[in-house]
Amino acid sequence: MIKKYYLILSLILVFFLSQCSGYKPIFKSENLDFKINSYSMEGERLISKSIYSKLNLLSKSSKNKKNKKKVDLLISSSKSKTALSRDGTGKILSYRITINIQISMNDNLTNKNLINKNFTNSLTYKIQKRYSDTIEAEKQTVNNLIEKIYENMVITLTQNIF
Repeated sequence: MIKKYYLILSLILVFFLSQCSGYKPIFKSENLDFKINSYSMEGERLISKSIYSKLNLLSKSSKNKKNKKKVDLLISSSKSKTALSRDGTGKILSYRITINIQISMNDNLTNKNLINKNFTNSLTYKIQKRYSDTIEAEKQTVNNLIEKIYENMVITLTQNIF
């Protein structure tokens, strides 16, 4: 009796899992056919460089090699760090980091502005007991913010341009 129950349960599970096999994401980044012709960066150099390298890898991952749009890219970034909470003696307990990235992408042939958008995101992190751990937490927070902003950029690119 128990073997029949497990057999029926496994067949039902296989049936439901096979129904999801045709899944296709709505915002596919492989459909973005563009090539960065020229670029310039302003503001926080490391943040701008990180965003540029991600966009450059995205442009190189395109399957269509012939009909790529050549674009000029301007990345302007800024980072601010503010104290979020303090204890009774005035010692800072946590910080909020806000990253603001302005992306401007123009078609190289027609000089048409394809995208001009400001992306802002912020996260908090707590002060650690050791200073090196606090610096590591800040770096990790910045990397997480850059990744979130990049994901929003890809969604915006797939919706508006291509």
